[in-house]
Amino acid sequence: MEAKVIDYQRPTLKEGQPKAVKMLARTDRAFFAVQVVNTGGENNLHSHEHVDGFWFVLSGRARFYTTDDELLKECGPLEGVLVPRKFPYWFESCGDEPLEILQFEASDIPFGQPNEDRVDHAPQKAWMNFGGEGRSA
Repeated sequence: MEAKVIDYQRPTLKEGQPKAVKMLARTDRAFFAVQVVNTGGENNLHSHEHVDGFWFVLSGRARFYTTDDELLKECGPLEGVLVPRKFPYWFESCGDEPLEILQFEASDIPFGQPNEDRVDHAPQKAWMNFGGEGRSA
């Protein structure tokens, strides 16, 4: 494996698109992406069996929740949340501008197919199959 140099350009939301994802880098055990979220977010309660996640707001605002919609944190720019594996969470964009959020995830086993270790604790919303580059957590 070789080093990868990243030149970031914010993903553009198409009209009516709830979010866009730009994959920045990936290895067999970690990946980095940026999500731009107009409305919603990862808005069903879920967890990952093998993945620790770190979410860091670049612009906009996000609310992170756990079981029973308990608010963990409302984050503004340069604030974030570490979500350890097996911890149930969901988040939503809550500001006046689209949310731009850095997503870093690391796995204790090699990644296989996207979302194969995801455990949904509530049904996914229909719009979550948004398309885009990379995978959503």
